[in-house]
Amino acid sequence: MHGVDDGDRGAQDNGDQAGGDVAGGDQAGGDVAIPALLRAARTTYGAAIRSALARVGCEDVPRNGIFVIGAVARGGSPLGGIIDSLGVTKQAAGQLVDTLVVRGYVERRPDPDDRRRMTVSLTERGRTAAAASRSAVEAVDADLAERVGDGSVAAMRSTLVALIELGRRPAT
Repeated sequence: MHGVDDGDRGAQDNGDQAGGDVAGGDQAGGDVAIPALLRAARTTYGAAIRSALARVGCEDVPRNGIFVIGAVARGGSPLGGIIDSLGVTKQAAGQLVDTLVVRGYVERRPDPDDRRRMTVSLTERGRTAAAASRSAVEAVDADLAERVGDGSVAAMRSTLVALIELGRRPAT
């Protein structure tokens, strides 16, 4: 899933807090808190994505921008759903989309079915950024599978999906 955050600049610490040194020591991570492991893993993807974006001249993608670009590229959600999943205010999301427009990654147009709504589509530069991000994620995924095996990667994905679903349960 290349997009939960796609490598924002805020994901560049190594996850040392909340449970131990993720970068060294215990390879299995048994004594490191899961949130610290998730943060460090996100940093691995983020660094790969940022490097790939820089190689194709897209180093100015803003924080959370690649998440929006990737979601639009996949055509998975309407913009409102993408914005909701970012967990930011509508104002902040609007500013993010404005920045992506100004920097040439997306373009806004009135929805032909409902002129009160806007649609967002990728420009050529946006498609280039999406492809670079996708390639970076696939490379990390392949390296990970080579290191721990396809079965472990599949089990990790299932576990992460279960964790996400846990977070979506209504509070009791």
